[in-house]
Amino acid sequence: MARWADLEAAAPEISGGGRKIIYQHGPGLAYLATVRADDGLRIHPFCPVITGGGIYGLINNSPKRRDLTANGRYAIHSFPLEDRDDEFMLAGIAKRVTDPAEVIAVKKAYDEAGATSGEDEWTFEFSIERALLSVYNPRDSGLPLWPPRYLSWRRR
Repeated sequence: MARWADLEAAAPEISGGGRKIIYQHGPGLAYLATVRADDGLRIHPFCPVITGGGIYGLINNSPKRRDLTANGRYAIHSFPLEDRDDEFMLAGIAKRVTDPAEVIAVKKAYDEAGATSGEDEWTFEFSIERALLSVYNPRDSGLPLWPPRYLSWRRR
């Protein structure tokens, strides 16, 4: 599996655009889709954190944590921007981080971004199989809004 640093090295325009969209409100904000035990989908907002070459989430005791622990499959999708319809998406497998130093570093970056967390959260790193950045013209530009420019990347 690839890490965020691999995406940055291989596709800097995608990772740079994705980072900008994720952090548009200060703390990272995105939707996290997980796969339930019955193969149904579940989606929730969450606060991703990009640090130390990875993209992480602090996940409390919840259905999404149970999903990630059971099968790890995920998709992350950005919140919309105010002036355009740009989108950023990642998909892959998440794994729980248990190394105390890594957990502390992620929590520190999370707090420094302005997010808050509780004591019962587990840290997960989201390994990346594919990424997609869709870039649209601004809504008030007078330029065509469709089609967007698609930039995609797959782990090789």
